[in-house]
Amino acid sequence: MEERCFVKVSDREIGCIVLAAGESSRLGYPKALIEVGGETLVSWISRRLSELGLSPVIVTRNELYQKVKDSVGDVDVIINYSPESGRTGTVKEGLKFLRRDSRGPPRILIVPVDRPGFSQSTLEFLMSKVSSTCPVFDGRGGHPLLVSKEDCDTILKASSDVPLNKVISPQRIPVDDRYLHLNIDTKEDVDRFLRAVKFL
Repeated sequence: MEERCFVKVSDREIGCIVLAAGESSRLGYPKALIEVGGETLVSWISRRLSELGLSPVIVTRNELYQKVKDSVGDVDVIINYSPESGRTGTVKEGLKFLRRDSRGPPRILIVPVDRPGFSQSTLEFLMSKVSSTCPVFDGRGGHPLLVSKEDCDTILKASSDVPLNKVISPQRIPVDDRYLHLNIDTKEDVDRFLRAVKFL
């Protein structure tokens, strides 16, 4: 098997926010805690990000905090106490944590826990960008998102209940990533993801 070559960055260059505060009403079980090869989904995502030199901060809801924290070890986990306000509010909590001192990273990678189908090559591609960037496959925008410092400033000023795509307009760049749009909402989605894991 060909050995992968990881491109690493300093966490002062790029911050990373994993969004894990959403409800799982259709799935009936917290998405962040789905089991993936003996670890939770949020742990699996965090490990992939850490392998590229990123230091993710996970934003979750109060009732999931302890289970998420227990599953990810030394990774920073914070609480969004108003998750009902929407994803933009969760992003804002992560940004405020990363900017808790004046040395916050200039660029941020936003990674929703329920969109885990991105490849390593897509991650590396996004990490090479300076402007806000959305990966596109089959004509549709996906995740993760790379967000510039200027757009992070804009997000922090926005209302928490405004959808992120109404707050910033990242450049859309095509990628070759067949699992990019894998979205975990149902048990069938979980099965599809578990079949795809070996390709990610």
